[in-house]
Amino acid sequence: MMSAPLKFVNHRIEEYAMQVTLDPKTGAGTVVYNLSLIHENDFSQAISVIRDTCRAGIAPSHLLGVKKPGEMIHDYVIPKDRIGLITICSTTLDGLLIRRGIPLNPIGGGVVEIVQNVPRRFTHLIRYDCTTIDPLQVLISEKTTSITKVMNTGSGCVLANIRECHMEAEPVIEEILDELSGSIFSGILELGLPNTPSLGVTVSPQYIGIVTLGGTNQMAAIRESGIEIDIQAIKGIIDIRELDSIETL
Repeated sequence: MMSAPLKFVNHRIEEYAMQVTLDPKTGAGTVVYNLSLIHENDFSQAISVIRDTCRAGIAPSHLLGVKKPGEMIHDYVIPKDRIGLITICSTTLDGLLIRRGIPLNPIGGGVVEIVQNVPRRFTHLIRYDCTTIDPLQVLISEKTTSITKVMNTGSGCVLANIRECHMEAEPVIEEILDELSGSIFSGILELGLPNTPSLGVTVSPQYIGIVTLGGTNQMAAIRESGIEIDIQAIKGIIDIRELDSIETL
């Protein structure tokens, strides 16, 4: 029996991004999601943390899905005594770009330093084409974030990722980012200049970088609060109608 070949994260991103159908104007369609598991008795505290993170603007979306023990999400069953939390993955942006005919290269995920609410630079970065494990999962486990500090003081470290697009696509990229402004999905930290590093990360010649907040920032904040959490990033595709505003939970 042959084992399945290893799949690097950049290939997973491309695979799921091709399935995104979200229309920012109508708020309908499919998105890429992350799935995290917490203990049932931590649910109320976790929801409070997620709500605070969203209100502070450190999450790319205020939408959340909740699955109870025994419920299914596609072919996965939520384990006994656990609650499944579904958040929108920032890979969704890659799907929006591809649907508008913009070729892109996912570069990597990392940690961005925030100083007085202004993103300054990547302090850590793991390239997608060099790992089979989502970089943000790794960085959360290494306790490299300080989400709570950013919420309280405006300075600290948050999760983010970066992709590059050819500079000729800049007008269309700006149109997409305008459509996302105030929508159910945003979290853009920087749209770089052609041939210029984005938050310290070098891009290819004639390309521009786009840096977005990681969709697991809420989960990092939950872990910082002392709650045990199991994070499975870039888990799959889900219809946006299965998610609700965190303010209603």
